[in-house]
Amino acid sequence: MSNKRIFKVGIAGYGIVGKVRHKSLNKCSNIRVVAICDKNFKTNSFKNNIHYFTNYKRLLKENIDILIVCLTNQLAPIVTLEGLKKNCHVFCEKPPGINLKDIHKVLKEEKKRKYLKLMYGFNHRYHDSVKYCHQLIKSKKYGNIISLRGIYGKSKLITFNQTDWRTKRKSAGGGILLDQGIHMIDLVRLFGGSFDEIYSSISNSYWNHDVEDNAYVLMKNKKNNVNALIHSSATQWNHKFRLEINLEKGNIILDGILTSSKSYGKERLIIINKNKSELGFAEKKYSFSNDQSWDNEINYFVSCIINNKKIIEGNSHQAFNTMKLIFEIYYSDIIWRKKYSIQNPKIYNIDNI
Repeated sequence: MSNKRIFKVGIAGYGIVGKVRHKSLNKCSNIRVVAICDKNFKTNSFKNNIHYFTNYKRLLKENIDILIVCLTNQLAPIVTLEGLKKNCHVFCEKPPGINLKDIHKVLKEEKKRKYLKLMYGFNHRYHDSVKYCHQLIKSKKYGNIISLRGIYGKSKLITFNQTDWRTKRKSAGGGILLDQGIHMIDLVRLFGGSFDEIYSSISNSYWNHDVEDNAYVLMKNKKNNVNALIHSSATQWNHKFRLEINLEKGNIILDGILTSSKSYGKERLIIINKNKSELGFAEKKYSFSNDQSWDNEINYFVSCIINNKKIIEGNSHQAFNTMKLIFEIYYSDIIWRKKYSIQNPKIYNIDNI
């Protein structure tokens, strides 16, 4: 990042994630955060060379080159769209919106402005264990993937300093699957490709919000004959992240992940080699003690802007396809589909944008 130009940044939404993104941005020599907005600010103000606003519309009137969107699911696509129309490069946290219609509109606007960079915050892709896992899979050292089995769960929809908008369909669009499970779905897509046969059971019978607290999913990639079994849960009393990848010559297991809450345990990658006898196993374990994912993700985004490079990891097409798979999961449960009038995801096609 030797380019001397300084890019001015505005951050829309200053909760936990907004503050974390700010810290990462401050480490970039070509970046200067000049404006921040959050509805919880008491008044518009100016300090430390930063403007603070209570409304995103006021933020967008500032002279900024880059917009970071850390807002509710309902607002995220609206502000992302307005940021693109203002000719800003945009980084938006997951999920892209509350439905496929949201991101479809954003992609149409992005297509008009191909000189801009649009990236979505699928942060788990940037964890060291995940990156190493991806390298191993691409190397074919352990052969092709046969199946994936993952669980990602916490004890409720509202945890720690979060607010209750996540429990309301109007502002969230979905529950634990869309809020947290989307990371697991994104990784399963990253490793296993596209899934076209889907069975699911979606439930909100424990917490009784109008969004799901559990999603049980069975999927198949018919082209590559890869199966995936996923459980996304808000009734996992002992928080858990685990993804087991079964390959022809062994297993790769992602166990635990480093987060700000520290509640998902140590971040480890476990490799199990299949012996010739197919009875015994040689096991290797790698532990990762430092979470550099937030810095790495922002550095990548800023680097793509400065060097005018295409966004490869976390681009809008990946975000769209992950969202589409989420809603295909919702749609495959007939009871859930009827109860919440889930629209058939097949009416949205990224190729028609």
